[in-house]
Amino acid sequence: MIMSLNKNKIFGYAALILALIGILVILLGVYKYQEYTIGFSVVGVGFIAVAWAFNALKGRI
Repeated sequence: MIMSLNKNKIFGYAALILALIGILVILLGVYKYQEYTIGFSVVGVGFIAVAWAFNALKGRI
């Protein structure tokens, strides 16, 4: 079965992957590298913000 991807599905999958990476980076900073938690959290929030922007672009491009 061939999966057809249009622009909206691609933006949706990209937003999901970026949000998951952001959450994992934040959790990695909290649990493993506690001395760098602020840096990891800033990067994780950045990933989540980009995912939010991708989600907002769905249907507009």
